[in-house]
Amino acid sequence: MNLKLALKINVATLRGALRGVPVMIERLRRHGAGASFLFSLGPDRTGRAWRSGFAGKPRQVSAFSHYGISALLYGTLLPPPDIGRRAAEVMRATRDAGFETAIHCWDYAAWLGNAENLDAVWAETEMRRAHERYREIFGVAAPGCGAAGWQLNAQALRMTQRLGYRWASDCRGRHPFMPVWHAEVVHCPQLPTTLPTLDELLGTDELTAANVHLPLLRQTAEQRQDHVFTLHAELEGLRLGDTLERLLAGWREQGYELVSLTQLRDTLDPDRLPRHEMIRGEIPGRSGTLMLQGEEFLSTWQEAA
Repeated sequence: MNLKLALKINVATLRGALRGVPVMIERLRRHGAGASFLFSLGPDRTGRAWRSGFAGKPRQVSAFSHYGISALLYGTLLPPPDIGRRAAEVMRATRDAGFETAIHCWDYAAWLGNAENLDAVWAETEMRRAHERYREIFGVAAPGCGAAGWQLNAQALRMTQRLGYRWASDCRGRHPFMPVWHAEVVHCPQLPTTLPTLDELLGTDELTAANVHLPLLRQTAEQRQDHVFTLHAELEGLRLGDTLERLLAGWREQGYELVSLTQLRDTLDPDRLPRHEMIRGEIPGRSGTLMLQGEEFLSTWQEAA
């Protein structure tokens, strides 16, 4: 059985949905690649997020090149457009093209700024809004979700189970696991992002759009396992499209099957997944803290016993 590399594509803005997604669909289809598109479904307030400096922002990529000028005015000088209303046809066209669709968040800027600290009621309200909007657009419940900026709190994690998701991809880590929050097991498998993102690598070690694919291909050649790679419709869907092409071709040459998150989830037995703590921490190339896969739950106790 081929190793699987799941492509998780975050669509945070209206620009990403309308311009980036159609381009990515064509590129993916040329390479016979599967993928999951995770959509923000509510207001686009990207300008407010960048103005305040949100957690998890990539250090190397400028706001203008990542999101575009118009998006940086939404929520500040321009009223925020409703992504779920304006881009519903693109979302359904993504599904009709054979790609998985899922949930990124309701309000991207609000989630990045508040998810770590605000209370359970706020987190549940945001997630239920996204859940219901997805059902309104597609007529069915979402298969899973991936938290914006890998930002999470306890109630948001619990909601992945309560809303019946088959998977969540809310953190950075090493392999799939069942999440534990302060000794509370949440029964929704986590499929963590296992590889660095392009915006974290660009500008480090003299990496540019022309060669930033090389360290990723080296890593997947050396670490022969199932992987999850996170992309952004605003970045790989637009100015880094050629880099995406090189990655897709390279991974196919290495023997990876490029799949959706559900296709990866279907290879797993939830009852046999290891249980790992969810912790906050830092990673190279990204400011602030985000959710990480911690140690296996009770591993220290087991070793002592």
